[in-house]
Amino acid sequence: MERGSPMSSVSIALVSLCLTALNGPAALAAPQDEIPKGEVSRHRFADSRIFPGTERDYWIYIPAQYDGKTPACLFVCQDGIRFEAPAAFDALIAAGEMPVTIGVFVMHGIVPPAVEGALPRFNRSVEYDGLGDAYARFLIEELLPDVETKAASDGRPILLSDDPNDRAIAGASSGAICAFTAAWERPDSFRRVFSAIGTYVGLRGGNDYPTLIRKTEPKPIRIFLEDGSNDLNIYGGDWWMANQTMERALAFAGYEVEHSWGDGGHNTRHATEIFPDAMRWLWKDWPSPIQAGAGSPQLQEILIPGEDWQLVADGYRFTEGPVANAEGEVFFNDIPASKTYKIALDGTVTEFLTDSKGANGQAIGPDGRLFAVATGTEQVLAYGGEAGEPDVIASGFRGNDLVVRHDGGVYVTNPIRDGSEPSKVWYIPPGGEARVVDSGLIFPNGVTLSPDQTLLYVADARSHWVYSYQIQPDGALAYKQRYDHLHVPDTADDSAADGLAVDRDGRLYVATRMGLQVCDQAGRVNAIIPTPGARLTNVCFGGPGFDTLFVTCGNSVYRRKVRTVGVKPFEAPITPPAPRL
Repeated sequence: MERGSPMSSVSIALVSLCLTALNGPAALAAPQDEIPKGEVSRHRFADSRIFPGTERDYWIYIPAQYDGKTPACLFVCQDGIRFEAPAAFDALIAAGEMPVTIGVFVMHGIVPPAVEGALPRFNRSVEYDGLGDAYARFLIEELLPDVETKAASDGRPILLSDDPNDRAIAGASSGAICAFTAAWERPDSFRRVFSAIGTYVGLRGGNDYPTLIRKTEPKPIRIFLEDGSNDLNIYGGDWWMANQTMERALAFAGYEVEHSWGDGGHNTRHATEIFPDAMRWLWKDWPSPIQAGAGSPQLQEILIPGEDWQLVADGYRFTEGPVANAEGEVFFNDIPASKTYKIALDGTVTEFLTDSKGANGQAIGPDGRLFAVATGTEQVLAYGGEAGEPDVIASGFRGNDLVVRHDGGVYVTNPIRDGSEPSKVWYIPPGGEARVVDSGLIFPNGVTLSPDQTLLYVADARSHWVYSYQIQPDGALAYKQRYDHLHVPDTADDSAADGLAVDRDGRLYVATRMGLQVCDQAGRVNAIIPTPGARLTNVCFGGPGFDTLFVTCGNSVYRRKVRTVGVKPFEAPITPPAPRL
């Protein structure tokens, strides 16, 4: 058989047999003669930048009903042809029980050996079990564009819909968690998932999913789970229990989730039996879009249904330091451009400072002045109501972020990037000299006060901690403790915790790699709110009612109205309700 040539039904069955590494059934059910049969062709891909050096085969199924003019829906499956999918699609598409769908069945990559007789590098676990967006990007940026360069045997070009509502992804075992990860990371590309005997266990962090699902703002994903009570129970975990835990987490968070439990082992027999019904459920009411659920009670206390992130402004080089004045107007910096901008209550953005001297973090003082950490001059500056010559509050160190108390006292973080000396936290008393009140954090970054201003919170960007200190009468810090335990993505070694904000109920909002992580007063992450755009750097409350979150993300600023109300550190302290312990 030539590469790229159509495959016969016998060849399809042989491929299914060869690729069923999990000892699932090989024989495809013979479709009835009157059902139009699609064609399957085999191809090779060996030009990946995301997984360099890898080579893999993949197969394309084109249904008979595809006209080559209208972009088709898409079904991607890991580990090649599984679940006797081409025969199932022939029957389902002919019956009108799923849309016209092109199937792409892709093997995991291998890196061929450099020395004859040596083993290749097997990329299956790296690609499939690993969390993060690498595999999703491989599909979106590399493989699927390659698919669209191919054509059917009669010359019909392959056109794939780019609507995520038209795209499904599936797999078994590690291929199943891979399918879920692709949709989880990129719901803008995949929203329908079929998961058989999914490997949601401790191989490469998949055991974290049930927790992340419960905490994270739900995504528009519909998922069908399958497993059997005699599935694996080995060093990495218990597959049967893990799949049930996934189902309960998804249901708790309000996802559209269905399941079929059996008594089988780690194979695809049961999954193949129920595959047509799973497809009917996954594609039900198509093309109506899949909706995201309401999320946990903790998320519902914060988020407003129907409210999403809205772009305020973009096109900057690197935004940071958002802060709102007493009226709710927000100021932010473009650090490389050394400019400060002001967002009016009507959303209009104007330049406030032509030269901010490389300002980073900002805060509002009780006198209404705008305090800024000027990294270019290694000063802490304070500006009056109109842009003009600032007052120098402190100098001699290159700070990062700051917060101003209701009495005018200022705390400033001072990370030492080259490690030549310990990083520091400074305190500047009203009218007094700056002094070091803590040292030793790896990279102290965001800083804020508890609503009653008895505690100071400092984010250590190069760890997964926010530190808590008790503030003493003279501004000194006591009882330093690693307090808020943050989540870290599998693709990073730290949380990159940056800007901080608090609301009137005592929640702490932390800008991290994973979005806004919202902690209760006991230091536990209760909710994760993904943010759009590039890496999230900082957050503040603003707007007329101080009930709008503003975030700086790379070259952009976004806002989102919420149910909660932010604290103004420059005003009198307030006592929030006690946390539920």
